[in-house]
Amino acid sequence: MSHKILIVEDEEKIARVIQLELTYEGYETETASTGTEALDKFHKGQWDLILLDVMLPGLSGMEVLRRIRSNDSIVPVILLTARDSVIDKVNGLDHGANDYMTKPFQIEELLARIRACLRMTSLLYQEKQLDIQISDLRIDEKAREVTRGGQTIELTPREFDLLLFLAQHPQQVLNREQILNDVWGFDYYGDTNVVDVYIRYLRKKMDHGFSKPLLHTVRGVGYMLKE
Repeated sequence: MSHKILIVEDEEKIARVIQLELTYEGYETETASTGTEALDKFHKGQWDLILLDVMLPGLSGMEVLRRIRSNDSIVPVILLTARDSVIDKVNGLDHGANDYMTKPFQIEELLARIRACLRMTSLLYQEKQLDIQISDLRIDEKAREVTRGGQTIELTPREFDLLLFLAQHPQQVLNREQILNDVWGFDYYGDTNVVDVYIRYLRKKMDHGFSKPLLHTVRGVGYMLKE
């Protein structure tokens, strides 16, 4: 599947050259010549990368970049500009650009930077896919963070481990012994009622105040996490 690139450039000849080169390399492309048009196409499409001229009629490239970043923190943006001062470059990068190309540039270098940005973005998407999501519940295993409906849920380490185990087996009923062995460890010799206690803690934090419960009790068997 080819990557989709939005080319935002008000100089028609430059935009056409870039579009021809990218199309030849196998990319799908569209162009925009103003900041307003760029934002309209950004919101209507799914883009893998955006080439963004800084000097645009109407909305400037920096303002377009700011608005893009308020909606999407991952899509890579490479700024294109005739300004080559360090201040301009730093300003662009501080606004959320991934890279900066000074005009005139060699198309081979632009293609190399596009490939580099796409590789980096692919790694970021892979990391995000490590998150577990069930309905509006999101679990970031790496950061050990939990949100539901965008609201942060504060959990103790044990509560997080319990939720993670349940989330790794969605729609599956897990009995107390299974939960104890995985969350507390095989060498745990305490009362199995500890599972019930922590389930109550967890349910109060992640289901209380929401219209649909996600943590369910299957009487006589165990517990399960499902939409």
